Amino acid sequence: MSVDQATVRRIAHLARIAVEDDEVERLGGELNAILAFVEELSSVDVEGVEPLTSVLPMQMKKRQDVVTDGGFADDVLANAPEREDHYFVVPKVVE
Repeated sequence: MSVDQATVRRIAHLARIAVEDDEVERLGGELNAILAFVEELSSVDVEGVEPLTSVLPMQMKKRQDVVTDGGFADDVLANAPEREDHYFVVPKVVE
């Protein structure tokens, strides 16, 4: 795929980047080089290669999936300017 000057201007517009007319040619070349590299990556044989999320094998730390009330209502409301029971008191904003 080759990027022309109109495409460079459109990409710059979508990215909200100001591009001068004398920069369009250079940016087109850079975008073409990036796209050529991506096309080169597609030729790599990855058959049988597991996807990696990290270079080190590790297990994700998980917590038990249980429903609780949190148990920290007093700690959360400790700095509240005004509270009632376990709730913040705020001014009415909807009539």
